[in-house]
Amino acid sequence: MPTRMSLETFKAFLDPLQENKSTWKEECSERADVATLTNDRHLPVSIPDVSSSPSTEFPADWSIKTRLLFTSSQPFTWAEHLKAQEEAQGFAQHCRATSVNFPQSIQEPKLSTELRCAFQQSLIYWLHPSLPWLQLFPRIGADRKIAGKTSLWSHDETLQQVLMSEWSVSFTSLYNLLKAKLCPYFYVCTYQFTVLFRAAGLAGSDVITAVISPTTRGLREAMRNEGIEFSLPLIEETRSKMQKNSETNLDTDVNSPETGKNSEDGEEQGVSDDESFSWLEEMGVQDKIKKPDSISIKLRKEKNEVQVDHKPESVALVKGTNTFVLLNFLINCKSLVAAAGPQAGLPPTLLSPVAFRGATMQTLKARSINVKTPVHSGYNDIFSLEITGPVMPHCLHTLTMLLKSAQRGAFSAVLYTHEPTAVFNTDTERILNKETLCKDLTKCGLHLKTLDQLIQLPTLGKSSIRHLEMRDYAYTWKS
Repeated sequence: MPTRMSLETFKAFLDPLQENKSTWKEECSERADVATLTNDRHLPVSIPDVSSSPSTEFPADWSIKTRLLFTSSQPFTWAEHLKAQEEAQGFAQHCRATSVNFPQSIQEPKLSTELRCAFQQSLIYWLHPSLPWLQLFPRIGADRKIAGKTSLWSHDETLQQVLMSEWSVSFTSLYNLLKAKLCPYFYVCTYQFTVLFRAAGLAGSDVITAVISPTTRGLREAMRNEGIEFSLPLIEETRSKMQKNSETNLDTDVNSPETGKNSEDGEEQGVSDDESFSWLEEMGVQDKIKKPDSISIKLRKEKNEVQVDHKPESVALVKGTNTFVLLNFLINCKSLVAAAGPQAGLPPTLLSPVAFRGATMQTLKARSINVKTPVHSGYNDIFSLEITGPVMPHCLHTLTMLLKSAQRGAFSAVLYTHEPTAVFNTDTERILNKETLCKDLTKCGLHLKTLDQLIQLPTLGKSSIRHLEMRDYAYTWKS
């Protein structure tokens, strides 16, 4: 039977500020710890509330969700107390990548074995490493949760080497699956940053991509030293907009005295540092005036780059064969693993929608709650379904497809985002041959409708979907 509670308790359950003594605190501590790490410059991201028009599909959201809360006027009894055979069938369907299609509306969801098996199938994900006494996601800002837990490896270098060796094998296995288009994407979650690897054909790109966020100047410099070519798409976008604005202002104010001044300033910026001090020599006073040393000049040049450290704008995009170089860089990067603190010696968390070498099958947690709310003529029933755990993009889409049929095209959802991953919705590049690439990805383990959503060009930018609603089989969302 579903859990019943009072209206007041249910409101608290729905209110993210009083969320079950755990999730809000997780989000808060996560944000507070990351803010400490980033000198209060990173989280949360300040993004305006954007609403959409009704649509038959919602855009792909590449952020990882920590919690989903679905509500509906129809009960979620079909998601409760799965039988052992239904659970086993769900596991089998997942491992065999079986796609299940449902009619627009299921008349008796509770009696639909296919629906219940598909629900179990949609909750499965794969994880490495697997340490049951530790919560391995999220990793950013997780020191407080892990502190005090037993970590035999923290002072044992031999054990740390064994853990990292096994982790490297699992990481390489995932990349090989991705390259063969047998894995659509996966996440590498470190204690400082997260990396999203996507197969060629996903998110509007015809090559393998890796998105890293947040980054620092030190990390970016280390990547450059290893020969990894990457771009900073948000910074480049800002520069492009500023350049266009400058050109517009130049066209409109071509006869303004200020224009000449700005032009001169621009020319000065383009002059080399040695040339900029040549006038001192011409005056014969070059020895009397102290010029800035090379370090000062370098710091001045890097000022803008340093200012974005730990911010969403620091997101880095690696494409094509450079992702393989990134793989080797991460495997050999000593700073990938914390040297001290509760996460010392603990390898990064690998999250994937499909099985890989060394992975452990995990399931998201689901529970339903029913409550009666007073209205003028009596009481109305409100039904809710809560999903907790690392909810990846394919899982969100698969669950909404199930709810579309089971809840007769009417439900709403509040989505709780792991904030450092919201920027993964940044635009990458336009796809060359969508039909061919989609066909090549049919064996990656995703439902074809989910795959069709994930190959689309990202449209959410730095934001992520916070609220999703379906009415009369049409979606609206807010980000």
